[in-house]
Amino acid sequence: MSPQPAKTSRARRNGFSLVELMVVLFVMGLLASVVVLAIPGDSRELRTEAERFAARASAARDEAITASAPVSMVVSDTGYYFEQRVAGNWQPFPGDRFGLTAWNEGTHAVTGEEARARAGRSRIVFDTVGLASSDAAVRLSRKDQTMTVRIARDGMVSLDGH
Repeated sequence: MSPQPAKTSRARRNGFSLVELMVVLFVMGLLASVVVLAIPGDSRELRTEAERFAARASAARDEAITASAPVSMVVSDTGYYFEQRVAGNWQPFPGDRFGLTAWNEGTHAVTGEEARARAGRSRIVFDTVGLASSDAAVRLSRKDQTMTVRIARDGMVSLDGH
């Protein structure tokens, strides 16, 4: 009689353990959430555009203070740009720093009542101490999302989400 092979103390493993499957599912979930967060949605695009507009308005205020010269911001339903006072007239800033910036496609801007009387454009002037010529509100909308950038008389710029 021939000797029988000794049985191993452990049964042969087939497949994956529950812990291994859970780790794989966890990693896949993390990757999926990264992809979802990286895809720009309409609300994120609107917030980014409103934050950029608010930052540029604050930069114009700071420019008026540091240069000791008034700076105006002209806002319309198509975009916005900044001007400086040269020889008693408003002139566009040289270069791209404060040039014309169009609203992103799909974004609509509405300025105050006073602006509608002047073909949809509104001018806010920051003086040499940073005060604004008037209170202003620019409402940006994209599909069903709305955000409002407010400029107070004291020159402070704020962002409200709706």
